[in-house]
Amino acid sequence: MKNAAFRKVSKIQGAWSDRDYRALLSIVGFEDDVEQMDAAELREMCLMSLNDLGSADAAKAVLTHLFPELEKGKIDQVSHDMIDDRSWEEYPDCLFHERFFSAYGLLRDAFNGTFASPTGVELEMTVTVEHVEDMVIFDESLHSSIVRLLANGQGDDALINRLYEDQIKGTWFPEAPGLVWQLKQLTDEGLTRQFSLVSSYFWLENFEQVDIFDVVSHADEES
Repeated sequence: MKNAAFRKVSKIQGAWSDRDYRALLSIVGFEDDVEQMDAAELREMCLMSLNDLGSADAAKAVLTHLFPELEKGKIDQVSHDMIDDRSWEEYPDCLFHERFFSAYGLLRDAFNGTFASPTGVELEMTVTVEHVEDMVIFDESLHSSIVRLLANGQGDDALINRLYEDQIKGTWFPEAPGLVWQLKQLTDEGLTRQFSLVSSYFWLENFEQVDIFDVVSHADEES
């Protein structure tokens, strides 16, 4: 595998749409007609409205929008902890991490800081194999195969290997989409494919100094 590009980021491009801003304005009780606002006006009004709420209530509004599956009591608890916590890394369910990452990015814009600054990674990588059939794993279970590849490119003491050893070595990795976000295949040239992804620096910091490495990976197996 070749690391073609490694960039630190604090936001995910396109994470917040006009529809998201309208939903947030509804949650905070904004009563003006938002349908006629353009994208820039929507975002600015959303940031101003969140700032007016104060940090804890603003966090609660953002989490209410992003996590409809969470109970109100849980949202209340997490929203009060967000200023000091790093929920995009620390929340127990990693499948929530991408949404937390985007929540912190928006809240930092609304409060000109205050909340912890999330550090993510945009990674582009090129995978080369000896035989075309070796690429089948990416067609069968893309997220799991990529996460195993990235984990195997780090030492056994890397956090991802210590926390997810069973899934990396095993045949089922349901947490994989929580570890690599926005995963896309960019090119397919037979023996070579290029992928792009976003993840937390928490998982991929070791690749900041690594360009090329040889690894193995495997797909999930159907139960």
